[in-house]
Amino acid sequence: MYKLAAFILLLTISLTIQAQNNPVQPVQKNDGWKTKSSLLGNLPIKEMDSLISSNEFKEISSVVIAHNGNLIFENYYNNHNSDTKHNTRSATKTITGTLIGTLIQDGKLKSLREVASKYSKVTSLQNPDTRKNDITIEDLLTMSSILECDDWNPNSRGQEERMYIIEDWVKFYWDLPIKGFPEWVTKPLDSKYGRSFSYCTAGVVVLGDIINTVSGSLERHADKALFSKLGITNYHWQVTPTGLPMAGGGLGLKSRDLLKIGQLYLNQGSWNNEQIISKEFIDESTTPHAEVGMFNYEYGYLWWLSNFGKESKEKAYFMSGTGGNKIAVFPDLDLVVVLTSTYFNGGLDSHHQTTKLLNDYIVPEIQNLKN
Repeated sequence: MYKLAAFILLLTISLTIQAQNNPVQPVQKNDGWKTKSSLLGNLPIKEMDSLISSNEFKEISSVVIAHNGNLIFENYYNNHNSDTKHNTRSATKTITGTLIGTLIQDGKLKSLREVASKYSKVTSLQNPDTRKNDITIEDLLTMSSILECDDWNPNSRGQEERMYIIEDWVKFYWDLPIKGFPEWVTKPLDSKYGRSFSYCTAGVVVLGDIINTVSGSLERHADKALFSKLGITNYHWQVTPTGLPMAGGGLGLKSRDLLKIGQLYLNQGSWNNEQIISKEFIDESTTPHAEVGMFNYEYGYLWWLSNFGKESKEKAYFMSGTGGNKIAVFPDLDLVVVLTSTYFNGGLDSHHQTTKLLNDYIVPEIQNLKN
């Protein structure tokens, strides 16, 4: 009996490994995903897989694709596998925005126009200013508050590397001075959406503080209101020096679970016939609220907005993190794509290569399936 059980176990492991090495046959698991071999024999997808495996696309760790609600492509690279919890860096920010949506759905938050300082309370501020009391939750979701915080500007007082070397990251944000707008900088009122975008991780840390205050525990709320409902059980939060889960980056999730976050939005906030977040919140989250100022990107509620494709572009909203990590949703194609990477020192090249995977391989081939 023991030998039979051991044989069955070894056979199961062998079949799983073989399936993971065959990207046209995603592994059927008991995790809520149905699989389908829609890309069986697809030559461009095989070429993409080969180029990733040979490291022509550097340090890609996984590619997972869902189409029409079915998992149709799954492969892992560079010693990663389906159990790897990927550090997708700032893609975490979008999940933080999703948790704000669950608070709205549960009635624990009444409006995104509520002031952030109502729930994120800090005393003895540097640079005190009554205008800080006007910063709303929506301002933080759209990276457009009035505080001087810009991760892309090494001279910014709010640049994230300055935050990481002190203890209280929430207070770091509230201590910042008010942003100035010299003549050569576009003012919010002169911008397309009436907001001045500047990428600010510290502001998303404050959103985490708000979730923690409103719910009583960010970590427990995330598990109860989101992860457990999606069947996500194995994940890892990084923690700030004061013990708050890091809402601005570093959440470790499996690729198939990241795919569920994208599919939840594609499903208009519904999962297994339960409305986890409202359709209205989904629509607002994926509607442009600010111009980013590069690559023709726009910004929703912690979602990036752009178009991808080769000859024919498709609208998408996507999560993004250092290394080129992307979780992209294409509503018109009924498509969700997870691209994870450990190319953390690759700068813009890391983002360009995952954009190329979408533009040159994935989007065109899904368009062909649709046709």
